[in-house]
Amino acid sequence: MQIRIDAVDLPGRTRPAPDGGNATSYDNIHVAVQRRGRPGELLEPQPGDAESATWTLECTAVVSADGVDIAGPYVQDRLGRRFVFLSWGTVDGAGVFTMFRRAKLMLDEVPAEVLEAAARDGLLVGRLGLTDESGGPLCARVVPPRIRWTAEEAQRG
Repeated sequence: MQIRIDAVDLPGRTRPAPDGGNATSYDNIHVAVQRRGRPGELLEPQPGDAESATWTLECTAVVSADGVDIAGPYVQDRLGRRFVFLSWGTVDGAGVFTMFRRAKLMLDEVPAEVLEAAARDGLLVGRLGLTDESGGPLCARVVPPRIRWTAEEAQRG
């Protein structure tokens, strides 16, 4: 099975510090999928001002009486809760990514019927916008309706 993340509405490459606040400003912002157990290993970093971003993750889906269990190199597992991390960071002149925030795309919030269809058809697709209410990079737990999960037939090749 594969998981495809289709993202739109990226927040931009810069994030100025809020007026009167002591928050940090950020330049050359990028977003990527973080590998499980290897926070420094990122899948296809995309610039924060891209029109859209898409990541395709290889995974396995095991169907049982308890539901569908998803695992893979980019699927996180904390206390039995499965999710995908989108890591936000800055990229310096040497190309070094420094994370400053993350979003958790919660797989255990995918409707059961969608997850079962994705396991059968081969593709789970999550569509979401990556700008939060204050105009910054989306972070924290991401669940429906902020993300829309669908099952699609995987292209065999």
